[in-house]
This record gives sequence, C-alpha cells and structure tokens, in this order.
Amino acid sequence: MDSLRVVPGKGDKTATVHDTTNSFGLHDTLKYGPRSLSAEVNSTGKIRDRLENWEATQDNLKLQMQRQLFGLHMPMRLMMERKIVSQNPHMPIMPQSNLHLDILMGRDETLECADFMTPASEMAQPLDIHADMEKKLRM
Repeated sequence: MDSLRVVPGKGDKTATVHDTTNSFGLHDTLKYGPRSLSAEVNSTGKIRDRLENWEATQDNLKLQMQRQLFGLHMPMRLMMERKIVSQNPHMPIMPQSNLHLDILMGRDETLECADFMTPASEMAQPLDIHADMEKKLRM
C-alpha cells in the first residue's frame, strides 16, 4: 500500500554511470536508456529529498486514515475547509497569519522560527493602512 506511507518514498530512479555499467565499465544505453548528466551533477541526498516531502506525506497519511475510518466525506470536507480558509483576505500592511489554516493542518501546537523571529524591516515599518488600501484597490 503506497498510500499509507509514514516516511516519504524514494525519488525517481535515474540512470547514472555508477548504476548502469556493463562488463566494460561503460553505460549500457540499450538496457537502461540514455544517461542523464544533469541528474548526476545535480543529485541531492536521499535524506534531503525525503525531508522536503515529509509534510506532504504525513498529510496524505492522515487523510487516507480518515478516509478509511470515517468514509470519503471526511477528507473531502477537510480539504474544502482548508481551501475556504486559505482564501483569507487581509490588510496588506499587516503581517499575514492564517491561524485557521494552522489549526486545520495541525500546526497550531508547533513553534517554528518564523513564529517568534520577525525581521527588523517588518518591525520598523510605520503602519499606513490607508495608503496601502488605496494602493491595493488602485484608487
């Protein structure tokens, strides 16, 4: 079952010289296809690929478990609520924070660097809400 993964799966397998050598030490194009030099040069670590997909895999696991426990309506409802909440109109000058989406995603109890370390440029800006609303509404 690929849908109930706890850890993200391995990335796409690319043909490299190290994996596809024949008895002469050359890349076997007929057996493995053309060699991708960009994949050999730009290859990233396996752990890095898995960490980049960690949140998406965990979210997919939670949605699949809800589907098996409660039926198809539960993940559909949750995805609909997330979509509605993500369309949050906010004042352009104020820092954007979507607490509703954080609660629906289960991130309301986690503390990240962005939560308590605001850049000095945001703190030093004077709040001119009227000018920013005029710019937003093109007045």
